[in-house]
Amino acid sequence: MVKAEVTRNKDREPRDNPHFIVTNLRLVPRNIYALYCEREDCENRVKEMKIDLESGSTSCNAFDANQMRLTTTAMAFVLMQELRADAKGTQWQRATVPSIRWRLLKISARFVESTRRIVMHMPKSFGLKHLFAQLAVSP
Repeated sequence: MVKAEVTRNKDREPRDNPHFIVTNLRLVPRNIYALYCEREDCENRVKEMKIDLESGSTSCNAFDANQMRLTTTAMAFVLMQELRADAKGTQWQRATVPSIRWRLLKISARFVESTRRIVMHMPKSFGLKHLFAQLAVSP
């Protein structure tokens, strides 16, 4: 099966971008390509967990410490996946782990605590307030 496309970027010449898939699956070629695209997306998520969240780093001497480190990393990754799922329909639904971490989660805020609630005051310059509020109240 072969899929050929032309990639067009601003201020660049169009270039060919052929994809070749060799398989023994007996499916319609369109379905085979969709299956392999999903597989590639899964591999990208694994790479994000290993590299961006550094889950491959088991540098502690004690087994328990490394297990705790990996478990914490896995929980952080699940959080990122849930944030992506809640952001469906926005530009953040396909955001990478580093961009979610740096642009959405690592922000300065001031918290005011009263007897009934905790209020978070974000800086006026934070341009993603609406998205943050949407993700904060999603079920």
